Amino acid sequence: MAKRLWKEEWKTFGNVFDQFTERNIFKLSSQEYIDELQSPLHIGKEANVFSAIRGKNKRVVKIYRLSTCDFNRMYDYLKYDPRFPSMNRNRRKIIFSWAKREFRNLMKARDAGVRVPTPYTILSNILVMEFIGDEQAAPMLKDRHPEDPEKFLKDIITQMRKLHKAGMVHGDLSSFNILNHNEKPVFIDMSQSTPLENTFAKEYLDRDIRNVCRFFKKIGLDCSEKEIKEKITK
Repeated sequence: MAKRLWKEEWKTFGNVFDQFTERNIFKLSSQEYIDELQSPLHIGKEANVFSAIRGKNKRVVKIYRLSTCDFNRMYDYLKYDPRFPSMNRNRRKIIFSWAKREFRNLMKARDAGVRVPTPYTILSNILVMEFIGDEQAAPMLKDRHPEDPEKFLKDIITQMRKLHKAGMVHGDLSSFNILNHNEKPVFIDMSQSTPLENTFAKEYLDRDIRNVCRFFKKIGLDCSEKEIKEKITK
């Protein structure tokens, strides 16, 4: 009998462990990307994120749900991404393309020197990537405010500038999608990231800057959206 790679009760998490996904988890195990899933890290609207073990190391497994994903919203983003031409409304193809998009975005960001999790592999709706943290997963910025907000904000701007120089914009940046790992920002959730050629890229960049500024103003730091944009795009 095959070894179970996750706890049976996890099947209640948004129906994420359908038979198709189960088979792919076992494939990833046989390909030695993971040994087993360890614990849930985040239960989201479209994907569940688990820590996993590979040898002595931890990894992260992000599983996009096939039954409850808002594939219409995904399609609305993908159809303006020049890297995904001729996209149709087939649910599975859209979800698989969405996961592939996040993998490609992480690779490009990593190559540009942006602080993001290293992606290891992708299989249909499952993405395996680097675990950010020590014994515990690094917290979201909203849950762990920086000890030096000004320094932290400068680092965020540096990461955004590197991404912009590489021809991309995050598209969904906020205190929910920035980790505070040992007082350094790490960008995550890059499925909405898009090339600057996208018609809406400038709008997405403005939104990212607005979200970042809103957070730092909330914790008492003066923040100018105009000045940040100039630093990113100069």
